[in-house]
Amino acid sequence: MMITRAGFFAAVALAASFAVAAETAKQKSDDGFTAMFNGKDLTGWEGALGWWEVRDGILTAESTPSKPCQRSHYLYWKGGEPANFDLRATYRISGEANSGIQFRSERRPEWDTWGYQADLDSAGQYTGCLYQHDRGLVAQRGQRVLIDASGHKEITTIGDAAKLLKAVRPDDWNEYRILAKGPQITLWINDVLMCQVEDHQEKFTRPQGIIALQLHQGPPMKVEFKELKIRTLD
Repeated sequence: MMITRAGFFAAVALAASFAVAAETAKQKSDDGFTAMFNGKDLTGWEGALGWWEVRDGILTAESTPSKPCQRSHYLYWKGGEPANFDLRATYRISGEANSGIQFRSERRPEWDTWGYQADLDSAGQYTGCLYQHDRGLVAQRGQRVLIDASGHKEITTIGDAAKLLKAVRPDDWNEYRILAKGPQITLWINDVLMCQVEDHQEKFTRPQGIIALQLHQGPPMKVEFKELKIRTLD
């Protein structure tokens, strides 16, 4: 069979495309996660000008004495509004930091949000807790909480809050994991279970929503993220 020059190059290109597709499929099958941050710039994110930037491959926000953050605000991820997902975020905080990862949330004016937050702070008071804007702390570290439609809570203990906090490395990198599936929300830090919630109070929940990162108002602090990835679930 005669193969023309054009046909030969077309066949080579097709073979190359199959090879790339196969490699991509292999990478996806390894963990199934999609990178949310490219490690280079703010592509895929948006927030208040002059606060979030990428320094040496790290997503960074800082409040300083010369430039204090006087109102809490958020950096929105533009990759969608996932419902059920497994999210991993490698973070580091310093100073008197208070921050968090919003999810199943909605945008509010002036770069604000409303919804669930996987909380974190330097003092360790809120780290590993689940927060929601109207209800405050939905679950504290070390709690498993069942919330019925009326808002009544049944709370059981899964661990001692002080002992669980020892899994968190101060002024160092930690991995936050958020697993959201239906009414169940589970939080881990460094593979240690921090809290778990089954929330049926629909008045204060959304089945899906944006993901965002917080810079909290207050004293000098720095918030950093170097890895963010998500795997959507059925």
